Amino acid sequence: MKNSRQTLRLSPTVLVALAAAFGPAHAQQTGGGIGTLPENSVSVGVGVTSGEQTDRARLGLFNGLRKHDANLLFGFNYTNREEASGRWMSFEGRNIGLDNRELSYTYRWLGDLKFTADYGELVRHDPRTINTSLAGAGSTTPVVTLLPNAQIGQGQDLNLELKRKALGLGIEKMFGDAWQLEVAFRHEDKSGARFFGKGFACAASWRDVGVCSTTTAGAVLMLPEPVDSTIRQLDARLNYSGPSLKLSVGYYGSFYNNNTGALTPTIVGGFGNQNGGTQAADANLATYMGTPMALWPDNQAHQLFVAGNYRITPKTKVNFKYAYTHATQNESFAGMGLAGAPAGRNDFGGVINTTKAQIGFSAHPLDKLHVHGDIAYDHRKNETPLALYNQLFFCTAGGTIRGCTGGAANTVLAAYTNGNASPKKYDVKLEASYKLPQNYLVVGGLKYEREDFGTWTPTEVAGGVTGLKQKLAEESYRLELRKTMSETLTGSISLTSAHRKGKSPWLRPVDFITTGGGTGVVEVSDAQIASRTAIFPFIYMDRKREKIRLMGNWEPVERLSLQVFWDNGKDTYTAPTEHGLRSYKMDNVALDAAYALSDAWKLNAYVSQGSQTVDAGHSTGYDAIVKDTATSLGVGFSGTPTSRLRIGGDLTWLNDKLAYRQTLDAFNTSAANAATVAAGGLPDVTYRLTRLNVFGEYALQKSAHLRLDFIHVRTLFNEWTYNFNGVPYLYSDNTTLNAKQNQSVSFLGASYVYRFQ
Repeated sequence: MKNSRQTLRLSPTVLVALAAAFGPAHAQQTGGGIGTLPENSVSVGVGVTSGEQTDRARLGLFNGLRKHDANLLFGFNYTNREEASGRWMSFEGRNIGLDNRELSYTYRWLGDLKFTADYGELVRHDPRTINTSLAGAGSTTPVVTLLPNAQIGQGQDLNLELKRKALGLGIEKMFGDAWQLEVAFRHEDKSGARFFGKGFACAASWRDVGVCSTTTAGAVLMLPEPVDSTIRQLDARLNYSGPSLKLSVGYYGSFYNNNTGALTPTIVGGFGNQNGGTQAADANLATYMGTPMALWPDNQAHQLFVAGNYRITPKTKVNFKYAYTHATQNESFAGMGLAGAPAGRNDFGGVINTTKAQIGFSAHPLDKLHVHGDIAYDHRKNETPLALYNQLFFCTAGGTIRGCTGGAANTVLAAYTNGNASPKKYDVKLEASYKLPQNYLVVGGLKYEREDFGTWTPTEVAGGVTGLKQKLAEESYRLELRKTMSETLTGSISLTSAHRKGKSPWLRPVDFITTGGGTGVVEVSDAQIASRTAIFPFIYMDRKREKIRLMGNWEPVERLSLQVFWDNGKDTYTAPTEHGLRSYKMDNVALDAAYALSDAWKLNAYVSQGSQTVDAGHSTGYDAIVKDTATSLGVGFSGTPTSRLRIGGDLTWLNDKLAYRQTLDAFNTSAANAATVAAGGLPDVTYRLTRLNVFGEYALQKSAHLRLDFIHVRTLFNEWTYNFNGVPYLYSDNTTLNAKQNQSVSFLGASYVYRFQ
């Protein structure tokens, strides 16, 4: 199921219309001072953006500024109050001239009724530049034709757009002082095309069975996903608020309908080899690449829930939650345009019933002691029927199983089903805080989690991994010390330690090749499964987590405040292998400051740096350390030089660098890996942002003001999958994928705001 978009809440002014693209904005507030809005206002403006569409690709991702050089900026807000009766109505429009326009209506009668209605649109423009000869891009039946090498880059440019239209309705009704009914409904349509594709590598085994010819390397195609779907959500709950009991019971429903069932391309002619040459036409590979790809199927979910808390004594409360969800996915295969369904199956028949329960308490047994804790349970019962969805063909020769080299003689069929494991999870938490002398507060916590991934389906194949675990358990501890040094200085330090360990033997997948089609898993010991290059999913590996956090707040004088934050942690992973994920490290530090020069002038600044490091060994014999380091800083000001004028601005700089470092392990003898490491491994990826934002507001009269905004943004993004050394990514039909690395955009906007009673 897909989640509905949350409606953006942007003000009608030009600056806030750009907030999604440029970060925090100087929002106008209600009141009577300069640059503020009373309850009723109309804002009209024009914004002009520099550069070509390729310069605005990252800037115009969501805010509607990519296509047009100039845009109308219009918004309004109308409120009618009856203070004597406690009734009022409001109607607001935001960003009416842009792609992210919104309307909202509210009627409220205090203590009795509230009704809301809202409508919003949002368009996402893909930030990449796509040039292709693909016909019918964004449809369910695109046609792929090889663009001649001499015409690479001379096809049509695609601007993939994804548009959302959402309508929401809500009502709240009070029944006396204790009961309240809440009902909310949301309908969202999504249409357009999303970046998508398909690829296949012609390994020797696939050539043996005739999927590819003996000379074809494979193919990768850009095939946009057609989007035409609707999601409806209904949330209804009845709330009770009594002297001791708070209770909420209700229903939540989600209904997803997709009007596109499958993407079925038509392949015409041969493929390029992605290095500027061509491959011989391969009818078998073209047939395979033209098979349908299933898109998101229709599904729905229904949940019943109850939650609340009960005050046993003035210092003791219990809280509880229970929810039961019935989710299904049973769209017809034929209706989706898919053939070859298993015998006796017209649809997948997916059914998952989820039960979640929690009960906890909070108590003050002593004036200086506070204790709270809870127990939680989560069970996802998979009742999806089993069917033979996958088939593999191999040929016997000399009593062994290998790829066919002489046609399909002596073919052995290995068939396996979907899985329907039903995972369970339990966790218990207990935490206490105690006030010590000299303004100290100590906090301690314990947590125990146990997870059972469910019994492995015997007819399912676990491909690509060496081993799995069924049961895991984790114990964690937390200790925190807080101190109020003075009225102006406070600080805290916390330590967290957690250890996750397997509570069941390793499950080794049955080798379906050497066993002639075997499925399922078998229990083995660490010694039996240990291998220098074994592959274990990190979610099943033993893990030790250590973390420390420091926080401080200092206000030495009334006009100055400083905050400091430091977070450092490490996860260490272990399994019967020398490869796979070994560790994850993180380190973040930040400093914020705010200073008021006077009542009219204020300054603020911040600086932060964070890093994340992943250390992993690859099964082919090399090690990789991937480190992401982000540094950011910013300064800002705001002031009122005169009674009519308010100005402000900020300068932000961000540098995010993702570095790949590779080394050979002691047993690696591969010349190819040695050459890769000698060349420095994969290139670094850097994202750099410099943003200048300056604004001014001038009061023309008491009921109107003029606002000017200037914003300049420079970005660098050298993602080598889009463009490496100036060469765009090349698909097998000579479609190119590119993105301008350096983008520079300036925006100048002017708006007139009229306020009225």
